[in-house]
Amino acid sequence: MSEGKLKTAVLSLNDRGRLLLEEASKIEHFEIIAVADRNGDIAEKVAAGYNCLAYDDYRQLISVMDSRLRGNDEKGGNDKKNGEEREKGRNLGCLLVAAGMHSCEEYVRMAARKKINILKMAPLARNFEEAAELVRLAEEQRIKFAIGNPGRFAGGFLELRRFLKEGKIEQIFLITAFCSIGDRKYPAWQTDPKLAGGGVLLHNCYQIIDQIILNFGTAEQIYSLNTNAASDKQQRHYLTEDTAVVTMKFSDTSFGNLIASRRAGLGPGEEFLKIYGKDKVLTVGSTQLVVGDGLSRKSKKLKYDDDEPARYRAILENFALSILQPDQHRLSSSGRENLANMAFIESAYLSARTSMPEEPGRILQMAQIEPTET
Repeated sequence: MSEGKLKTAVLSLNDRGRLLLEEASKIEHFEIIAVADRNGDIAEKVAAGYNCLAYDDYRQLISVMDSRLRGNDEKGGNDKKNGEEREKGRNLGCLLVAAGMHSCEEYVRMAARKKINILKMAPLARNFEEAAELVRLAEEQRIKFAIGNPGRFAGGFLELRRFLKEGKIEQIFLITAFCSIGDRKYPAWQTDPKLAGGGVLLHNCYQIIDQIILNFGTAEQIYSLNTNAASDKQQRHYLTEDTAVVTMKFSDTSFGNLIASRRAGLGPGEEFLKIYGKDKVLTVGSTQLVVGDGLSRKSKKLKYDDDEPARYRAILENFALSILQPDQHRLSSSGRENLANMAFIESAYLSARTSMPEEPGRILQMAQIEPTET
């Protein structure tokens, strides 16, 4: 039975798109009706496995979704009750977006204008201005616009959130973060500033930045040094940054720093937070949280066996329930909430250009957003 389910399409069948599709197909709230990829052969092959439609044109995908959703309008009359039912039916559609914004920005806007709910995998956009415009459009159309941040559902970071809420670490004075992609590959378009909007900070550090802001609020000031280590000196003028150091000031007594690298390396990538308090030091990653006593002695180590598919499944379940049962389920990571992340990143890029500290709060004021507080 498809009644009451979200008619769902997946835009882009890269690794993240296929994982979204696979996990959504396991959740009762989703009815997969179509997939799209620029490579039509891939789209056809994947669609066959899910018994759904396949497209190599993103515009056509959105048009077909709109037509399918409008089918709910045909049964009703013109009275108020039927109008409400038709509106409810129109809202039972969602688009899962795994593509880079450079290749789908106009189609995301198109879907929003047709009142199709959207889940966009992080990052939210290429820059703060684009992000704010998308958030405003979604709110005008009264649709759910969610950003997929897998770290929010990772065991280690969930435990950190509980640890902080229960006051198990006091007087935090330093937060350090490290992010390296190791030997993972990244697409060539991410080296082009016009297509990507940014490099390692935007595309590889978004999750760790999200955790910093979610748990500790928006920094008052940010100072950033960015560079790239391309072998060709001419390339350095147009490649996005592959290395960055960001210093954060949260208050007169609380500071932080983020070190990020996208240089090819050996082994898996690393991503963790280290939090220094009065008498404890926490080291937190996706799958573990280590509590130390401040003297480099480990007193407690908690491990979690969740993996990336489980985190994607949690994102999708939260997204679906926020649409189907909004009174009982709050959207975990809304577009508006993610504007704080984009303001952080925008401030870092601006600081790297001006060689001066910048204030994310000022950028948030452009969208009339209050800085996040813990």
